Amino acid sequence: MVSAPFFSVVVPTYNRPERLTSCLAALAEQDYPRDRIEVVVVDDGSATPMDEVVRPFEARLAVTLLRQQNAGPAAARNAGAQRAKGPLLAFTDDDCMPSLDWLSGFAARLAQKPDAMVGGRSLNALPNNLYSTASQALIDYLYSYYGGATKADSSPENGTQVQLDEAQQSVFFASNNIAMTRENYLRLGGFDTSFPLAAAEDRELCDRWQHEGLQMVYAPEVTIRHAHHLSLKSFWRQHFGYGRGAFCFHQVRSQRNEAPIQVEPIKFYTDLLAYPLSRQDVQSPILVSGLFFLSQVATTTGFLWERTTQSKPLKKTAARSVGVDDLV
Repeated sequence: MVSAPFFSVVVPTYNRPERLTSCLAALAEQDYPRDRIEVVVVDDGSATPMDEVVRPFEARLAVTLLRQQNAGPAAARNAGAQRAKGPLLAFTDDDCMPSLDWLSGFAARLAQKPDAMVGGRSLNALPNNLYSTASQALIDYLYSYYGGATKADSSPENGTQVQLDEAQQSVFFASNNIAMTRENYLRLGGFDTSFPLAAAEDRELCDRWQHEGLQMVYAPEVTIRHAHHLSLKSFWRQHFGYGRGAFCFHQVRSQRNEAPIQVEPIKFYTDLLAYPLSRQDVQSPILVSGLFFLSQVATTTGFLWERTTQSKPLKKTAARSVGVDDLV
């Protein structure tokens, strides 16, 4: 790959040194020219600085460590994109381990569709953790429902360019496995940092991306292994936060489209509960279905909590889009 495009990989991190070590180790093993990769790690105010984690990889990767006061992963990603040198950006999280051909897969997709956002597939790295299994299965369902894996003009095995009617839901890619040109990312203003938690800001970026007429390409061959350890308590807290983010997303989207807030129909929830039962790769599907139900109780609670406590509407995203110099 003599003429391989240059990638800047942005990794936000917060208080997970062991996970970050595994992530950087996977990035150091990429089957991609080393002189065409840089990694920008953004420490989002960790209690212990990440210098000792990053330093051992400096001989194997062109890696830069940035620090900021705790402001959330959206702000961290924006700061990393601002510092990035490459024309292409790839985003993953500190608890993710990209496959060996991760960047090669993104490069191939972006060569075909240079202005697209490419979203890959996430695999659960903790199959023995029921809560982590349920969380990943729920993401898989959302990809299916919102179009990333099904509403497309070609087979999932070959990847998809997603084409939706205006009446259909927008396509959604999680922020831990996406790539696009830096130019398009900065032009759209990056991730919306007005969201209160690390929840739904990726969904909002995807929606804004499509609102601007840019393409979304699903590439299931571009994989990461996601090691997000969850307990019952953290599972509830995660989905309560998703509910809060969902309210903010629907509010921003309704303002952008000048339409009332719309939520998912009943069929979304009935299909969701049945989804684990149709998956042969999900262990304990009945228990996972039960956790799906619990997740929706938590999400609804978070949605209502955010709606009740917000003192004023969020500004329109289009009105608050930031320029290149505002992203740090």
